[in-house]
Amino acid sequence: MFISLQELESKPVRFEVDVPPGRIDYDSKIKQSRALKAAGTARLLNHSLGEIRVEGDAQVEVEGTCDRCLEGAKYSIANHFDLLYVPAEEGAGKGEDEVEEGGMDVGYYEGSGIELNDVLREVVLLALPMQLTCSESCRGICPVCGQNRNERDCGCAPESTNDRWSKLKSLREEITPRS
Repeated sequence: MFISLQELESKPVRFEVDVPPGRIDYDSKIKQSRALKAAGTARLLNHSLGEIRVEGDAQVEVEGTCDRCLEGAKYSIANHFDLLYVPAEEGAGKGEDEVEEGGMDVGYYEGSGIELNDVLREVVLLALPMQLTCSESCRGICPVCGQNRNERDCGCAPESTNDRWSKLKSLREEITPRS
């Protein structure tokens, strides 16, 4: 769905969309497993030079690979978003400090409007955690033998400490007061 400036000049645009899997290309790490449901409003800010505020709610389920054990993992996202889009030519000369708008996330657009799928892609990517894991208790892969420690414990000895730090460890022991 394309939201044009011309349309926004007359009135705010309400949207309610169901985006099927495969329509939005996120990145190679995740893929959408269910339809993305989003509803909200896009409006042109008063007394601005083409600044568009997009606000709403999005729900989707995505699949990815666990960063600890490399098994498949599902992530449910239910997120409220409030984004501000500024024309690219207006924001070209500004630094990051000048772009802050009361806690709102700011993006740029070119041309005569914004593509809603691009906005929703950004919302989903920003809602994902920094490290994707299948569960909080995931034990990951053994760094010695490569066994998935969630399936069975391999019994490998933990890696030895890095010898580069041994001098600091001995210094610590020397300066620590003994009671």
